[in-house]
Amino acid sequence: MKKQIIHISVLQSAKVMAVLYLVLSLPMVLLMAVPAMFSGQEFSLAMLILMPVLYTLIGFIFTALGAWVYNIVAARVGGFEFATAEVDKN
Repeated sequence: MKKQIIHISVLQSAKVMAVLYLVLSLPMVLLMAVPAMFSGQEFSLAMLILMPVLYTLIGFIFTALGAWVYNIVAARVGGFEFATAEVDKN
């Protein structure tokens, strides 16, 4: 059976993606912090705090924009189609 996604919740999608971006950015910050501490160069704590915040904010904004554009396009030409199947839960 084919189904079609005709609407994506803009705010909910943006919130979920923002949290995912935050969670994904934290390991990157840690990976950047360790070499920075041992390199002898000036270490910017503000940058390490600001990076996940900006990554999350930009992820929220662009996901909201993408969902909004998808809804406009889907209303005119139709949404993504996908097939579903029932599966046994054994």
